Amino acid sequence: MTPNPQRSTPDAASDPFGERTRGQVSLRRQIMGGRFRFESASAALLDLVEAAYAGLPSHRFPMVAPEFHIELRLLPRRVSPPAAEPPPVRMQSGAGLLCGVMDVSNYVVLAPAQRQALVVASEDMLERPYYLRYELIEFAVFTLATRGLGLVPLHGACVGRQGRGLLLLGGSGSGKSTLALHSLLQGLDFLAEDAVFVQPDSLLATGVANYVHVQADALRFVDDEAVRRWIGGAPRIRRRSGVEKFEADLRQGPGRLAAAPLQLAGAVFVSGRPADDPDILLSPIPRGEIAARLAADQPYAAGQPGWHRFEQQLARQGVHQLRRGRHPRAAVDALRQLLD
Repeated sequence: MTPNPQRSTPDAASDPFGERTRGQVSLRRQIMGGRFRFESASAALLDLVEAAYAGLPSHRFPMVAPEFHIELRLLPRRVSPPAAEPPPVRMQSGAGLLCGVMDVSNYVVLAPAQRQALVVASEDMLERPYYLRYELIEFAVFTLATRGLGLVPLHGACVGRQGRGLLLLGGSGSGKSTLALHSLLQGLDFLAEDAVFVQPDSLLATGVANYVHVQADALRFVDDEAVRRWIGGAPRIRRRSGVEKFEADLRQGPGRLAAAPLQLAGAVFVSGRPADDPDILLSPIPRGEIAARLAADQPYAAGQPGWHRFEQQLARQGVHQLRRGRHPRAAVDALRQLLD
């Protein structure tokens, strides 16, 4: 399948908004408790959807799953595309719409009440698949699911076992991704590494376990040669912060992906500071400090509907701080104590 050619002048005159699309193909996926229908005339854009969501566990909540519709449209290549990374996404809202705009040729428009979104990308963005997938397509999926399912969106990771999960929180560089990776390698179920979405009443957590992002220095803690090859052979991506990481596809690696949403048994703030006593990595956060810690760590989520219910429910389960031990395996052992 090839992208739509640029419309001729008569077509542009009779259909200036491009409403009469041709050759649309539909793709359906169960993602984060919702049923998503993607439509596009571009095989390349649908391939990116597949790269993000094919082969994932089909998470479902007790409620009837709503359907979301995302149309993806490919524009002609820009004459002068950016030489390095594309501009950051700027957020706008109004008239019941949400927008994320990179530039005039790359943007997302969402109508949450209608459970619909339009993702527009220029052909040259196909050469930057990480930004296109992560900042445009996944932005549309995550935002629609959050609004349509009443989920609390969190920047963090989540691992667990036997249906119970732990939310891993902490600032950039604290080691959440490394801990999530080693949790997977040590037999825990992997739910998400970068974004977790929680039902505030039930504390059921979902996410997209497609990739794990780790820096090269994390490989020094990986003893298994096959795992080192899996990560070391993965593409490198560059975060907006300038940090380079491997983007390893979890569907091609070892370990288990969480087959269903996990019931949160608590949260752990991951710290980069070494523990004073390497045999004692965990310490409980006093109940009276939990609300402030959570709000400071999750400023966007703290302003969303359902936050206070989520915060209260999580505080009842317990929130801990985890300091760094001699090896990530020790941190995984500490997590197991909270899951028992």
